[in-house]
Amino acid sequence: MKPGTPPLQSTRLLDQVRERIRYLHYSLSTEQTYLYWVRFFIRWSGRGGTMRHPRDIGAPGVEAFLSMLATERKVSASTHNQALSAVLFLYREVLAIDLPWLNDIHRPAHKRRIPSVLTRDEVAGLLAHMNGQPALLARLLYGTGMRLMEGMRLRIKDVDFDRHVIIVREAKGGKDRVVMLPKSMVPPLRLQMLAARALWEADRQAQRGGVETPHALAQKYPKVGHTWGWFWMFPSPTLSIDPRSGVERRHHLYEDRVQRALKKAVPMAGICKPVSVHTLRHSFATHLLQAGTDIRTVQELLGHSDVSTTMIYTHVLKVAAGGTASPLDALSSLV
Repeated sequence: MKPGTPPLQSTRLLDQVRERIRYLHYSLSTEQTYLYWVRFFIRWSGRGGTMRHPRDIGAPGVEAFLSMLATERKVSASTHNQALSAVLFLYREVLAIDLPWLNDIHRPAHKRRIPSVLTRDEVAGLLAHMNGQPALLARLLYGTGMRLMEGMRLRIKDVDFDRHVIIVREAKGGKDRVVMLPKSMVPPLRLQMLAARALWEADRQAQRGGVETPHALAQKYPKVGHTWGWFWMFPSPTLSIDPRSGVERRHHLYEDRVQRALKKAVPMAGICKPVSVHTLRHSFATHLLQAGTDIRTVQELLGHSDVSTTMIYTHVLKVAAGGTASPLDALSSLV
């Protein structure tokens, strides 16, 4: 066990995984993913009818499991890495086993692909075929470069209308960053804030449980989840049960609403490219670089740790620009 790590209180293995994940402040989605793969790994290892504890499964067993995912299930490299991360977490963080063979397991190489990017006209056409809150969120994601969940989890206090900035809290890697607030988004966001205020007032009158707050903030300040500043900019119209605390409260808008609306708008806009919500982020970065924005600035706006990640958009520009003349064009002028 790592120094400073408290002993596990749970006795069941899956509960121990859950306990350690929450101690390390991993997200709910990571918790659900790791639990899925740990459960899958345990069931697969006992497929012959004899259940074995993971500490009794050595390197050959783990490697056979990973091989099965690649050869039989034919999972992608990212899914393969996800399963491997969950198994390594089980051994290192929960079972406190750091055997040499764990370091020798190689991760599948992730192939870097040029992302799908929309032109400005395609973005305009796409947004024109969306309406309501999904349209507002899609405009915000394209206008700021935020990821979908960063936009969904936006709090009232993090939108600064005076300075025209948005503070993105606890983004990928647990980092905060600042992005621009597009001037054209100010009026619709103010209207959205009024709609959110009405729901906040209704929840307060009904003495509901407030909204979720990060980590142990609610223990230090018990009423912080009930304050207006911590309320969601895009609250859900319905209440739900918090899967961790069991408290009935208002969550943010469900992300599938934007994804479904975007998927419906793509053919209506006559777009044949593969388009997802993340394509808006790719388009944001590419269009900024096309306009002459420094790549380091784009890196900061996107929240990339390494500029090499941002460099992928320079490859998009090379493809889109078509600046290099084909030798066929020179040949055709001589024929």
